[in-house]
Amino acid sequence: MKEPKRSRQLFSEAQRYMPGGVNSPVRAFKAVGGDPLFMNRGKGSRINDEDGNEFIDYVCSWGALVLGHSHPQVVAALKGAVERGTSFGTPTELETVLAKMICTAMPSMEMVRFVNSGTEATMSALRLARAFTGRDKVVKFAGCYHGHSDGLLARAGSGVATLGMPDSPGVPRGFARNTLVAPYNDIRSVESAFEQYPKKIAAVIVEPVAANMGVVPPLPGFLEGLRRLTRESEALLIFDEVITGFRLAYGGAQSIYKVKPDLTCLGKIIGGGLPVGAYGGRGDVMEMVAPLGPVYQAGTLSGNPLAMTAGIEVLKALSQRDVYRQLEDRASVLEAGIAASAAKVGAPARVSRLGSLLTVFFTRERVMDYESARRADTALFGRFFHGMLAGGIYWPPSQFEAAFISAAHSNEDIQATIGVIDKALASAR
Repeated sequence: MKEPKRSRQLFSEAQRYMPGGVNSPVRAFKAVGGDPLFMNRGKGSRINDEDGNEFIDYVCSWGALVLGHSHPQVVAALKGAVERGTSFGTPTELETVLAKMICTAMPSMEMVRFVNSGTEATMSALRLARAFTGRDKVVKFAGCYHGHSDGLLARAGSGVATLGMPDSPGVPRGFARNTLVAPYNDIRSVESAFEQYPKKIAAVIVEPVAANMGVVPPLPGFLEGLRRLTRESEALLIFDEVITGFRLAYGGAQSIYKVKPDLTCLGKIIGGGLPVGAYGGRGDVMEMVAPLGPVYQAGTLSGNPLAMTAGIEVLKALSQRDVYRQLEDRASVLEAGIAASAAKVGAPARVSRLGSLLTVFFTRERVMDYESARRADTALFGRFFHGMLAGGIYWPPSQFEAAFISAAHSNEDIQATIGVIDKALASAR
């Protein structure tokens, strides 16, 4: 790897004009040490930095690029869309096309509203749930991240967990007071919340597969238990599938676990790498959204033609090709390779994986919730990360993030990665 002189120069300049020199905290490498690399292009499974270094990419724009970087079909469609206009502030046919594709893929989403980010999607879904039920309180889970809106940063994961800020200053106490935090995978704690606050809980919001404390799949019966409790209490069940939607399966995690939520939040993949989000669900609930109902939510760039165009092309590719089988095959080989490497050098590493999402936890115990995830050795992870980087592998720069495999990752990419993992684990010890 070449000395990242240009990246360091750019980072120094960026810090003069942007907080921490970045526009999203995890990018700053605070969790792993050192300075971030500045990227300038991506193609297939590879990205290149400003100093001419090439990396096999396992961040994939934090999961958005399930087809890989600069997919020809998506790029060609976007070129045509740009020539026709970047934004109109009016309805377009593209919005309806993508909405129909999403509702067909996820039958729980009878109607959908497009927004510009996952944060907007979850924020809007909770406002809608409160309006529909006439209640204020919401149950979320420690380590599950649902964006940075007020009230949802209590015991959040991802960048918040990495930076050691389970709550964010600037959030009014009144918001936090209405957010009840339960341990992930602990259905009894949710039962207790409903017992303590009868007829006061509007919704339970959950990542059906946690991916912001690292990848933590639900235990058998957990999601089913949430569905039962919310139905019995006349509260809504909200699945945050911003990461899992169209990545784990064409119908999202809900199609794998056969649990039908009342509302679903989407993002990342449905924009093909462009800013986008969406929320949708039961028709009787969604009919409360303006202009049909009284719950106000708006956005000039919501459903913009570029994001809609990219999303349509991505979903076309995912629906017509055996992408998910290929992703599973590649990911399972990588998982086995990591486990074998860790056993060979005696590293305290456990791989947690579901489909094309995986995390290497540097711990010997099973990770089932936020507390067990936090006991992982983050210093050891940091050394592992830099060993991977030196070997040409761009791994997520946080112990508490998921690594993503795309359809562009080849068998050769996976084998090359396993070879670097051998060295990175050995040197990290």
